Amino acid sequence: MDQSLAPLGTAAEAVVEIALTGDLAGPALLSVPRLRAYPQHTARVVFDCATSGSRHHTFTGPLLHDVLAAAGPRFDAARRKDRLRFLIAVRGADGHHALLSWAEIDPDFGRAPVLLALTLDGGPPPGARPQLVLPQDRCGARYVSGVEAIRVDGGYPGWP
Repeated sequence: MDQSLAPLGTAAEAVVEIALTGDLAGPALLSVPRLRAYPQHTARVVFDCATSGSRHHTFTGPLLHDVLAAAGPRFDAARRKDRLRFLIAVRGADGHHALLSWAEIDPDFGRAPVLLALTLDGGPPPGARPQLVLPQDRCGARYVSGVEAIRVDGGYPGWP
């Protein structure tokens, strides 16, 4: 873990929880201190914002893939590519939401380094809630501030 993150833990962070639900063996309520226990990654990003132009930031936090993999997505082991039908929905406290596919974040496919950022430019993100960060996106529309819920859904039906 990045040593610079250690002193940032507070009692307030312990009460911030993210609901992790859906097709998972271990749905959970994740606190910021629990997210700090995952390996931390840093991303320096530039993205275009429709309202304020080009933005430059540095984010640090665990990879979304690591957090979700630890929750045990219910992939069908008998179907070799079953994980490709799973979707991930992320909702912020302000109602903003984004949708990703499992294949985007899976190391065997897109390998996108999507973060649940716990720091923004060295300090906590606004509202002390994690922020979804997609360093590969040119536009910041799928960045979700104040993440409060993540749902993993494998219910996308196969075609006949």
